Amino acid sequence: MQFQRRGPLGHEIPCILHDGKAYDLRPLTIDIDGNFLATGGPEKAAAALTAGTLALLDDQNARVGAPIAAPTKIVCIGLNYRDHAAESGLPVPEEPVVFMKDPSTIVGPFDNVPIPKASTKTDWEVELGIVIGATTRYLPSPEAADAVIAGYVLSHDVSEREFQLERGGQWDKGKSCEAFNPLGPWLSTTDMVDDPQQLRMRLEVNGVIRQNGTTADQVFDVRHIVWYLSQFMVLRPGDLINTGTPAGVALGLPGQPYLQAGDTVELEIDGLGRIRNEFVSYDAYSPDAPNIKAHLAESGGAA
Repeated sequence: MQFQRRGPLGHEIPCILHDGKAYDLRPLTIDIDGNFLATGGPEKAAAALTAGTLALLDDQNARVGAPIAAPTKIVCIGLNYRDHAAESGLPVPEEPVVFMKDPSTIVGPFDNVPIPKASTKTDWEVELGIVIGATTRYLPSPEAADAVIAGYVLSHDVSEREFQLERGGQWDKGKSCEAFNPLGPWLSTTDMVDDPQQLRMRLEVNGVIRQNGTTADQVFDVRHIVWYLSQFMVLRPGDLINTGTPAGVALGLPGQPYLQAGDTVELEIDGLGRIRNEFVSYDAYSPDAPNIKAHLAESGGAA
């Protein structure tokens, strides 16, 4: 199953996707959120779709929002690809490197992203996101993670490297700037992803391929990450885990070609869709007027 939220910023409508069309889930839920995921919402939505009781969304061309609403937290795993650790000049970690990201950074998959004030080192990162589906504490094994993962999503973990690495050593500062986590275009339940460790992932900046990797190169796989985190914190339904990025970020490239206003970044992961973000100056940014370039064929909408 694939779930999506469509509509104006702050007023998104929960939907289930089928045959390239969005069906309105409001008879079943107010949103695609932790409560929906934890109370059998996906199964109820699939049953309603099969029964033909869900109406098509009135506006199939509506803006596509982030596919999950209001996670209590975003947990990120750093240096989780060997080639990315190497380009960063850091050793491959012996345990997952964990940091947090402000949940309010989540925006839609085609929304604009502002370059922060005083930023000179805004960077891109394509990542596989895990969405949690059940309250999770102290999993007994990595294999037990399968029962608590609701699904997967394409995540753009935008970073400001000076804030992250040169301003006191706190990574959160370089990760939590406004709109620094475009997400989408849909949430795929686990049955839609044959093997999360065999997903090709790519990122282009202004049409130039910068990242071209695979989740097979992760240092710590999806199951291990969820198990590991559950030993240190309670994971809640709807929480997002960003699992790291492969080599090819601006930080590791010759000349360090960091993002500037006017640059366009396009990302994709096999089976999880494609997203596109235009970067704009902060003074030109309006959170109430995101970019409405829908890219319908890529976002699951009608062509």
